[in-house]
Amino acid sequence: MNPRHDFDDLLTLMAVLRDAEQGCPWDLEQDWDSIVPHTLEEAYEVADAIERRAWHELPAELGDLLFQVVYYAQFGAEEGRFDVHDVVDTLTAKMLRRHPHVFPDGTLASRRPPGVTAEQIESAQAERDNVSSRWESLKAEERAARAGGEAESSRDSAAASVLDDVPRTLPALSRAAKLSKRAARVGFDWPDARGVVAKIREELSEVEEALAAGDREHAAEEVGDLLFAVTNLARTLKADPEQCLRATNAKFERRFRHLETALAADGVALEEAGLDLMERHWQTAKAIERAAGESSTTSAHPATAGEPPGDSGP
Repeated sequence: MNPRHDFDDLLTLMAVLRDAEQGCPWDLEQDWDSIVPHTLEEAYEVADAIERRAWHELPAELGDLLFQVVYYAQFGAEEGRFDVHDVVDTLTAKMLRRHPHVFPDGTLASRRPPGVTAEQIESAQAERDNVSSRWESLKAEERAARAGGEAESSRDSAAASVLDDVPRTLPALSRAAKLSKRAARVGFDWPDARGVVAKIREELSEVEEALAAGDREHAAEEVGDLLFAVTNLARTLKADPEQCLRATNAKFERRFRHLETALAADGVALEEAGLDLMERHWQTAKAIERAAGESSTTSAHPATAGEPPGDSGP
């Protein structure tokens, strides 16, 4: 019987996977950004296993999530930023600070005296906070228990499907991408991106028809179909839809904040600016970003200015 592996073995495994000469080609290609979708997926798979009370699956799912932490720590060590020991030290110090009722001196060696309860040494406010926290935990456990029961019942009553283990707790965009990816694996897919674009146009047309008929409920349903089709386009382009939308959210926020600042400088209240003036500042924000992007490209890559960026990252 082989001896049990420990945490140091895991660190060694990661170092070898990322070794330039001995490592795995896929692991060597990864970077901070490319791992993020995997981290989110693994976290939701842990939540899914807990909600389904699939305790036999949980060690493996927790291991997958831990592997993500080790990945980031390896990136940090390679770049001389930090290593896994810094992660552990930072976490332990933070938890010691946050639990003065358990570790009065802020050290692991300082424990509350035997026989003295946490309630006896906490303030009244801390007590109220603890009661509230315990209450929220109980409610979360009840929700997870209900979700787990429903999941088991659904699986028992239906035939096996290639979609069975797609976590229900994934964000809608991520789950849509994963569902369509599973279906694509067995041939249920468009031959190329043009087919997906045609589907998007079809779904948009159906949204417009529902709006023209004044049927808002049907229009909302068709918007869901449109979002699903757009998610499929992201998958076809090998782009993570959550990351695409997060990037757009950040872009929208930057431009809208510029708009707010510009209106404030003009002495115009946001509510009184009107769409024309807001649109003018919005377009200015876009122009500033484009100019900044072109300047950055020129200064960073003078020999390739104007060329499309490479595909070294996601």
